[in-house]
Amino acid sequence: MVEVRPAVVADTPELVRLRAVMLAGMRGVVPEPGPWQQLAARTLRRRLGDGSLAAFVVDRPDPAAGPVPGRLVACAVGVVESRLGDPENPTGESGYVFNVATEPGYRRRGYARACVQRLLEWYRERGIAVVDLRPSPEGEALYRSLGFAPSSTPVLRLDNRNH
Repeated sequence: MVEVRPAVVADTPELVRLRAVMLAGMRGVVPEPGPWQQLAARTLRRRLGDGSLAAFVVDRPDPAAGPVPGRLVACAVGVVESRLGDPENPTGESGYVFNVATEPGYRRRGYARACVQRLLEWYRERGIAVVDLRPSPEGEALYRSLGFAPSSTPVLRLDNRNH
């Protein structure tokens, strides 16, 4: 059985490290170190501290001594977004899952699945009925197996840095 626990503020450096792992998998290239790491850490510290963001993690296993504190091998992070309600989602609250990552040497052991399942429980406990994510090609089968399906609403993005 995979032991998943809620992340705490002290896990911030490891969550940022795993974010780089996730970005490398999504983009096919390891991201360069830079200000994004400090900004991500600041956001994690603030939002983990106030409860507006949830992260669930798996500590690095050590067969001889048990989990290694302070070293993570997997995570799933999510937030609750508030928008105006509509007929399909009267409260306007929805979940967004992001930063699902497993260290390469620890993949195919159910760690990401366990973290995402715990995050989905967190949403259910809060009455969040709608949860979105953007899957990587490698992760899509996992998410579909957990009940995610294509949405009828396309996503468009404006990058204000280019305007």
